[in-house]
Amino acid sequence: MSTIAIAELQRTAPAVRTRLRLTRRGRFVLTTLAALPLLVVVALAVLNGGQASAGNAQSHAHFETVTIQPGETLWQLAEETAPSADPRDFVQDVITLNALDGSGLQAGEKIAIPAKYTAAK
Repeated sequence: MSTIAIAELQRTAPAVRTRLRLTRRGRFVLTTLAALPLLVVVALAVLNGGQASAGNAQSHAHFETVTIQPGETLWQLAEETAPSADPRDFVQDVITLNALDGSGLQAGEKIAIPAKYTAAK
């Protein structure tokens, strides 16, 4: 067979087209690039969504302030301030309102009492 015959065979052979095949790494990269804009939008929404808006609205929290006497506990304060209320609810509400770590108090400390208990006096 001569080189001319080989050249003729190569010209007449149909061109074989191969399909594009993605490797596992290629699929991962393509998926990541496609999802990246969505992830950026979600991240921006999360970061900007928690901003507090400053306005002219005033807080209408109603409470009375009481100064703690030496040896006084929240339980005693509950019995004095709101005798008809459940002392456990009173103690929990006072701890929550004043952001206390526990029920321990210091003499001279000023404690805010919710208005629903001061109205019961």
